[in-house]
Amino acid sequence: MTCSLSFFKTLKMEEVYLKEYESFANTETNLGEFIEQVYNTKRLHSSLGYLPPAEFEAAYASVAGS
Repeated sequence: MTCSLSFFKTLKMEEVYLKEYESFANTETNLGEFIEQVYNTKRLHSSLGYLPPAEFEAAYASVAGS
């Protein structure tokens, strides 16, 4: 459960509290972009050996495919 709480705290602090959203659709688009472009590709995760999820998955895929 700690991961979920940490994720939501990060989402609020780094995205939600910094923007004003015009509509629910705008909010949904911005949150999706944040998750895909920042959280999954740039932000380091201690549980993944301090790698971003996209990099961790790529490394795992290359090992599993060998």
